Amino acid sequence: MCRSAVGSHLESPSTHFPVSNRTIRINELVQREMSDFLRKKYQSEAVTITITAVEIEADLRTGRIFVGVIGNEEHAADRLRWLKQHSEEIRREMGRRVVLKWNPRWEYILDDSGERGARILRAINAIEAREGRSLSEDPDHPNPPPPGKEA
Repeated sequence: MCRSAVGSHLESPSTHFPVSNRTIRINELVQREMSDFLRKKYQSEAVTITITAVEIEADLRTGRIFVGVIGNEEHAADRLRWLKQHSEEIRREMGRRVVLKWNPRWEYILDDSGERGARILRAINAIEAREGRSLSEDPDHPNPPPPGKEA
């Protein structure tokens, strides 16, 4: 069973203390640099891979990379295996691009939040279709369209 990115990136799940601004900036920098590296070096292999979040531990020695993959479960598992096979090369490159006291060891975790969100939207659309109207036409909806404007 796959673990997914459930927690907020502002709170470390292992310590349950708020994460410092520095750690948040490091997380964002690693996410940006890793996405850039994969896009440039492994264009065809990494085209369906998205780095959705990064969570580095406070000691900067380990961290988690949350990976979203477009495709079915088999393809997602294959891309996760591919990332793990290339993890040492990725780690070395991140050490060159992001200079820290330690070069963290990364754990790659499949993030299925995009698929869960799509499943929720499909369920909402099915309910709207059964009721014969959309939420934007509902007068009780919190954000009805302005008068004279169609949704």
